[in-house]
Amino acid sequence: MDILRIILSVIFPPLGVFLQVGLGAHFWINILLTLLGYIPGIVHAVWIIATRGNDRISHA
Repeated sequence: MDILRIILSVIFPPLGVFLQVGLGAHFWINILLTLLGYIPGIVHAVWIIATRGNDRISHA
């Protein structure tokens, strides 16, 4: 599943972050980084996916 998230992060970085952590602070930071520069958005997204593992936050 992480491979799919990384591939999606290369195409659209905020999507990979959203799938990993949901609509939290990291998602909005990634939106900002992607708008400021596409590469920083990708780096941040891959970093979030690599360091967070499967601890997706669910607010049900």
